[in-house]
Amino acid sequence: MRTAHVSIATPEVDWTALQNFAALRGQLRVSFTPRCNIACWFCHNEGDVPPPLTRQDRSQQPRPRGLDPEGHLALITSLMEAGLKRVYFTGGEPLTSPMARPVLEQLPEPGADASYTLITNGTRVRTHRSWLSKTYLDKVKVSLHYFSDESLQAIAGTRIGINAVLDGIETAREIFERVELNTVLQRENAHEVGQILDFALERRMPMQFIELVGTGFNEGRASSAVSADEILTYLRTLTSDEHTEVAGVGQGRRVFRIDGVEIDVIHRNLGRHHVGQCGTCQLRTTCVEGFWALRVDHDGGIQPCLLRDDLRLDIKELLADPARLAEVVAGHITSFTEGTL
Repeated sequence: MRTAHVSIATPEVDWTALQNFAALRGQLRVSFTPRCNIACWFCHNEGDVPPPLTRQDRSQQPRPRGLDPEGHLALITSLMEAGLKRVYFTGGEPLTSPMARPVLEQLPEPGADASYTLITNGTRVRTHRSWLSKTYLDKVKVSLHYFSDESLQAIAGTRIGINAVLDGIETAREIFERVELNTVLQRENAHEVGQILDFALERRMPMQFIELVGTGFNEGRASSAVSADEILTYLRTLTSDEHTEVAGVGQGRRVFRIDGVEIDVIHRNLGRHHVGQCGTCQLRTTCVEGFWALRVDHDGGIQPCLLRDDLRLDIKELLADPARLAEVVAGHITSFTEGTL
């Protein structure tokens, strides 16, 4: 059963900042769970306590779950009605969450210019393929930061083998028209980056190489971060079809086309895009992203910055009133972009 269409027409509300954010390809990132069946060392977990840290210290736990499926759907529906166009479902690993199926099966039908993307490690795709194939998901992005059992163990500290990840990718390709890969560049996978690229090109899958996003959670292994310079140099030996995209939110990216397959590189040398509240932020010098996503955690908090928990807005009490919810979130974005939070 699909959710009902909700109208939030309130002409006295200024939607400009939210609609500008949407026009610049800003994302709504909805985390179903902070839990994951693997534990990549660099995980930022959308700002919550990441799995590697919980495994090391059981006293450090992520927030409890505060949203049920109806809450997730009310939030997504109201913000899409308000103008947001791109919704990404994340975790942790979203397919380990009991929220995944009831939410994804009941998503409101997207408009022609809207999209839904699932970000997954791939290990649970085959298990859930029967119902995933019936959702409105437009795209699946699989995190492929490894290409062997050895690198998977080194990066994610898991006994799960690489074949489970690769099988998930192939299963996703059977279900969805668009499947993409993303790889965080690091010393632990530097020797496999070429193999990962070949894997994507052979299957004509778009992919993205990403420089590490440093947070307080992963600063102990910051020396594992690898610059994108080497992969950029290699890609330029494969094609001359390259251009730079700067959307106005987040980091710029270099885009290559190899026999029609798009390969993106998120490269910090292209600069970051900060607005409003960023101007006086003490963390600006360490921020590599700028404002590019509204992050919704599974406890009903929404924040415009990965590094600033103090800007988190709890919206659970607003879920019963979709119009008011969208109005408050739009106001939060306006205050952030104008630097008045």
